[in-house]
Amino acid sequence: MSDKSPGLIGRFFRGLWNTLNFTRRLVFNLIFVVILFAVVVSAMRGSPTIEAKTALVLDPEGTIVEQYSGDPVERALAKVGGEGEKQIQLRDLLRTIDLAAKDARIERIVLLPDQVSAGLATLREIGQALDRFRDAGKELVVVSEGMSQGGYYLAAHANEILLDPQGMVLLEGLSSYRSYYRDALDKLGVDVHLIKVGEYKSAAEPFVLNKASDAAKEATRYWMGGIWESYLDEIAALRKLDPATLRNDIANLDQQVAAYQGDLAKLALERKLVDRIATRAEVRELLKAKGAPSADGETFRQVNWRDYLSMQVALPDSRPQVGVIVAQGDIVQGERPQGTVGGSTIAQLIRQARKDEAIKALVLRVDSPGGDAYASEVIRREIELIQAAGKPVIVSMGDVAASGGYWISMNADEIWAQPNTITGSIGIFGLFVTIPEALGKLGIHTDGVGTAPLAGALDIRRPFDPKAEAIMTSVIEKGYRDFIGKVADARGKSSTDIDTVARGRVWSGEQAKERGLVDKLGGLQQAIVSAAGRAGLGDGYRTQYVEKPLSTWERLALSLGETEAAARIGRWSGFGLPPGLLPKGEIEETVGLLRTLGGGRLGVVAHCFCEPERR
Repeated sequence: MSDKSPGLIGRFFRGLWNTLNFTRRLVFNLIFVVILFAVVVSAMRGSPTIEAKTALVLDPEGTIVEQYSGDPVERALAKVGGEGEKQIQLRDLLRTIDLAAKDARIERIVLLPDQVSAGLATLREIGQALDRFRDAGKELVVVSEGMSQGGYYLAAHANEILLDPQGMVLLEGLSSYRSYYRDALDKLGVDVHLIKVGEYKSAAEPFVLNKASDAAKEATRYWMGGIWESYLDEIAALRKLDPATLRNDIANLDQQVAAYQGDLAKLALERKLVDRIATRAEVRELLKAKGAPSADGETFRQVNWRDYLSMQVALPDSRPQVGVIVAQGDIVQGERPQGTVGGSTIAQLIRQARKDEAIKALVLRVDSPGGDAYASEVIRREIELIQAAGKPVIVSMGDVAASGGYWISMNADEIWAQPNTITGSIGIFGLFVTIPEALGKLGIHTDGVGTAPLAGALDIRRPFDPKAEAIMTSVIEKGYRDFIGKVADARGKSSTDIDTVARGRVWSGEQAKERGLVDKLGGLQQAIVSAAGRAGLGDGYRTQYVEKPLSTWERLALSLGETEAAARIGRWSGFGLPPGLLPKGEIEETVGLLRTLGGGRLGVVAHCFCEPERR
């Protein structure tokens, strides 16, 4: 046993480490105490009370998602720090609206749709919930300072739309434009080798072409045109407008604006897109007259939807359950956090639902453009197992359920989609990049030997070996045969029948139903009801989301992050970079996605770059 004491240098670094460790603990403890103090102060203020003739203010600011993405603790800390994208769970909005429809104290909803961001299928889900609210004999009033076509898609469901004198309603149509990199890659000396099956499978075209192929334009024009026509027909029906007149007004917007001398609010009023022009002060007086004034008399009696939802108490419920599992994001292998569909993660959740005796049926909510073919197959196999256990599986498609997203859906007992869901894209591709020419421009050359003809064939520094290309082609072609074969078995059709509607072609939900790829048109609630019916539950059931359980620390972090006090601390802190200071480039995003999907291995991808911009 040595009795030597640490030397001077050792004592210095040990002391430095102890000092850093103490400082770290002190800082985190101080932050925790400040947050805890703010939470206690907020709690002492008490929750708002709801009286009769109260208006529910629905102001969904941010991106509406199926489930929050990322790690719960990181999300909570980002919120406290005033960073990160604002996300709103679709389920929370739907639950709030449906609860308010049954609450005698809630007289109307005041909807502020200006800052909402969501795909059209998601917006349709919310619109259907707003219709249920109105069917309960209650009023929906929209207050807007200016709407794009996404916000207006919700606003059209209202009894009355009030627009600010400086506001506007902008309906410009749908678009799908992408950047193409072939010339840029040639200049860099980068060779991209694309192997695909299906002339409509256009996901990787930007790496090998300078413009969209004719097949890609044909397919995109068809499904996007179908969704746009459906959008216009719905708006016209809700607002009691002539569809042809509405189409003509949008097509000739430049002339319309000139005719009204640039007064966009007056244009919207005259074309009956809104019902009244009113400032915020006038809106407050109007709503006070409709309902009741607030305690201070300054505005109308109201409760924000987030406060209203937080006031709801979940009572113990022993009824049988319909489980809901969300598959949102790109499909990749392994364990992944929410916001990405990890093959192992979703398979484990399905397995959990299979073993849970309280869950009698499963709804798989799919909002995914696809991804890794093997990860998709892992999920599909697990669906077969839960069906074999006697539990029906219903798929409810969100904004996008294409390519790999369709792969994980096809074996369901029933597939539901909204008319404006994007689906199909049944096809796969492989992509391999080589850079010998790029390295040559830098004076770097590669040479050596291998023990077999294919040794080093996948070294990106060397030209792509024709034998390796032949192997990859065979793998891709087999993958496509497997894909359409599985779809044919699941849908009760022949492989030839499926091939005619596959080949990478994208369809709207309505078009997919016409071609036998989807069973019924409707939203998540209809899918849940169908699942309960197939399980023989009648009306005696409840819905339970099946998700990875949160740890104690994660629950604490989220509870702190959700408080207004914590949000105020985030605003005080001033930490973090301004939003958008470091935007993620389109090339970086696309290449990063392909790298993630490939997982650093040789494989095939079933992905569709077909998600429209959120509005």
